[in-house]
Amino acid sequence: MTDRYAVVGNPIAHSKSPRIHALFAAASGQDMRYEALLAPLDGFAATVRGFIADGGRGMNVTVPFKEEAFRLADTLTPRARAAGAVNTLAFEQGRILGDNTDGAGLVADITGNLDRALAERRVLLLGAGGAARGCILPLLGERPARLLIANRTAEKARGLAREFSANGANVDGCGFDELSGQSFDVVINATSAGLADTGLPLPPGLFAPGALAYDMVYGKATPFLTLAATAGARCADGLGMLVEQAAEAFLLWRGLRPATAPVLAALRKNE
Repeated sequence: MTDRYAVVGNPIAHSKSPRIHALFAAASGQDMRYEALLAPLDGFAATVRGFIADGGRGMNVTVPFKEEAFRLADTLTPRARAAGAVNTLAFEQGRILGDNTDGAGLVADITGNLDRALAERRVLLLGAGGAARGCILPLLGERPARLLIANRTAEKARGLAREFSANGANVDGCGFDELSGQSFDVVINATSAGLADTGLPLPPGLFAPGALAYDMVYGKATPFLTLAATAGARCADGLGMLVEQAAEAFLLWRGLRPATAPVLAALRKNE
């Protein structure tokens, strides 16, 4: 019997996940079907339970349901618990496992596809919302020399840093206005500014020579990436992160991690 999987969100028609997982399945010989489900804003849990009742094996979760998925899960992985949000659900024996593969996808894209080491590097994470939170634990797992979280509201960034520094990790928080005079080897934009084509109040000199500038938004030249390119940084968008987090979900569901390079190349070709 063909196993069923889906991505659920609202809106959902734009999602690239069905194509990504179809390519994964074809390349790895997996008998599975993956679809996109539009859930009513007040009907996420009902949509999930209905999918389970129809024999569904797992789901990806996108906006605006990641925090609701966190609350719905019976069991959470450590990285999902740290993120406070879930983007991947697995259904086994009547129980719901919640995972968060976003941060692992980001790290895999940077260290694998972009061949940029994070160990002993100065890393700046812009933003202190859900997208940033989901990446902190995986980033710290790479043992950077320093991880600084910067946000328009400085106290939100400092609070997030305090939460993750409890185990002795070298992580700090600050406001954007405190970045002057500092430079970083990797700068990651986890804010939603790029979606609205809005710039960020970043000082000159932020990008060290040879720095990588990474925007989680994909498919467009965001003001952040335009600024970074002008400063001489190497620029990357978040399409690789999307593919790599999908591969992490596929691994959870199917027990194997599919090759991502051909899928990423196919998506780039159609941009």
